[in-house]
Amino acid sequence: MSPRSPLEAPPRKGASLALLRWIDSWAGIDEPVASTAKRVDWPRILPFALLHVACLGVIWVGWSPVAVGVAVALYVVRMFAITAFYHRYFSHRTFKTSRAMQFVFGVLGNSAVQRGPLWWAAHHREHHQHSDTDDDTHSPTRHGFFWSHVGWITAKHNFPTRRERVKDLLKYPELCFLDRFDIVVPIAMFAGLYGLGAWLGAAYPELGTSGLQLVVWGMISTVVLFHATFTINSLAHVWGTRRFQTTDTSRNNWLLALITLGEGWHNNHHHFQGSVRQGFYWWEYDPSYYALRAMSWLGLVWQLNPVPAAVLEKRLEKRA
Repeated sequence: MSPRSPLEAPPRKGASLALLRWIDSWAGIDEPVASTAKRVDWPRILPFALLHVACLGVIWVGWSPVAVGVAVALYVVRMFAITAFYHRYFSHRTFKTSRAMQFVFGVLGNSAVQRGPLWWAAHHREHHQHSDTDDDTHSPTRHGFFWSHVGWITAKHNFPTRRERVKDLLKYPELCFLDRFDIVVPIAMFAGLYGLGAWLGAAYPELGTSGLQLVVWGMISTVVLFHATFTINSLAHVWGTRRFQTTDTSRNNWLLALITLGEGWHNNHHHFQGSVRQGFYWWEYDPSYYALRAMSWLGLVWQLNPVPAAVLEKRLEKRA
């Protein structure tokens, strides 16, 4: 038997395994999972549920321009990290960047509390392989809206990182660390928010903010970001228009593109997932692509895969 890697989780069983997974998401990763795909992992989703409940704290901490501004900034920066790097880079490899830059945006994406980059990419690659079939984990046409939007992440079957799908990313120990200990960065972020709010409250009391206020608004930003991201799994397969004839029900939706920095052009993406650009035409706004273009001018990213002319010419044939 080959020795375990330093990043490989030791075996655990029972209740201790359920608790350990709050910290070490690779604990028991190689153990067989029950075949019931919709079996909810109740102990593991408790922090996720509490994050939603904690947003009610705004009733007591109130709001301030600083708190709302921080929440909006966190939303935009982390949404870009998810759309441009978790999705277009880690999942589809539509451009290239340095090892340092992929780690920086891996950390920023991790702070969105959407698990680690390997887990995210593995599930997304599986979605494209089985899109809108019974094997698609979050197909609204197969499993219903609620399950496709949020239910699927509660399932024990979907908790492990499917490492066989991300062999190209496993060679980076720092990404494996982010994936395995995916709770570290969010905790550090909320601790930083508390420290910032406490300092502002003491140094500039006229701003009307506090450490707890920034933490609560950071949680609000995180919850809104989460549900905005996963509208692409749910709404973008039932609401919108279809330019291209694909084997799934993917649709283009301008409103979803607005709240997800360009991800709403989902039918475009499913038609040709190898392009860094998802708004194929000039009128299809794609802020994530614009930001990546700007980063390419600075030499931070390069070899951005374009949309081939042949792809643009293959329009959806209208049915009689």
